[in-house]
Order: sequence, then structure tokens, then C-alpha cells
Amino acid sequence: MHPQVRWIIGWQVALTLLIASAAAMWGGANAALSAMAGGGIGVVANLLYVWRAMRLSAIDADKPDPMRAYRGQAAGEAIKFAATLGGFALVFTAYKSVSPLPLFAGYASTFVIFWLALIRRR
Repeated sequence: MHPQVRWIIGWQVALTLLIASAAAMWGGANAALSAMAGGGIGVVANLLYVWRAMRLSAIDADKPDPMRAYRGQAAGEAIKFAATLGGFALVFTAYKSVSPLPLFAGYASTFVIFWLALIRRR
């Protein structure tokens, strides 16, 4: 895995755990599990994106092909979107006592790391 991808995923997991810890103190175990579910949805969707986008983009790495890179990114985004929708559908149907605020806080926290990664690159 690319070092920058590892940095992003690692910090997404760490921030999810931090949000879940805060949710546990604020709202108990149910809030913590909800935050973990939200962060887990974000992390899994991002891992699927990386797997698909990099798999298509890495074919014949010696000869860069912009269309192949574009198709890889588009396929990765489609899988990420489907995984996100599927993850939320699964949580809302299987976890009847989910706490929405911690769930969405855990999910949204995964986006913060993307912004930090952009700042880090400058």
C-alpha cells in the first residue's frame, strides 16, 4: 500500500477511535458503537476505493495511460459510493438502536483526514 494511503487510513481509524471514545463518555456504549459504525463505513469505503482505483491505474505502470487512470478513479468512486450506501443501509436496518449523531460524526471524521492530507502535502 502506498505510504500516503497508509497514512490516511491509519489516521482515519485513529480519529474514529477518538470520536468513539468521546461518544462513549457523552452517550455511553450505544453512542460509541454508533460512532465506530460510522467511521467503519468511511474507512471500508475508502479501502475499496483504493483497491479498485489503484488496480486499474497500475496496469502497465511503465506506460501511463490517462484514460485508464480516469477509468480507475471513476470505478473506485462508484464502488466507494455503493459501499457507503450499503454500509448505511446495513446499519439502519440491522442496528435498531443506532445513535444518528455519533454515527454521522464518526463517518464525517473520515473526511477531515483528507483535508489534513492535502495540507500535509503543501
